[in-house]
Amino acid sequence: MDSEELFKQVYNIIEKDIKPFINADGGHIELDSIDENGIVYVTLGGACAGCMGAAHTLKGGVERILKEKIPAISEVRLAM
Repeated sequence: MDSEELFKQVYNIIEKDIKPFINADGGHIELDSIDENGIVYVTLGGACAGCMGAAHTLKGGVERILKEKIPAISEVRLAM
């Protein structure tokens, strides 16, 4: 799968399967980039910015869902 197709797949999953739940809690998530090692970089905002539970949401939610749906994804990290 090329990088453009991978980006589209991850973007669609975030938009349809992840973002509605984060938005419901007052948060916001945006896909920033995906590197050649399958590491996805996202930006969290709204209620997620500075929240103590953001790390759990990122690893236990976002990363878990993306890795289940797209085996090429190795990790999810916050964009800097």
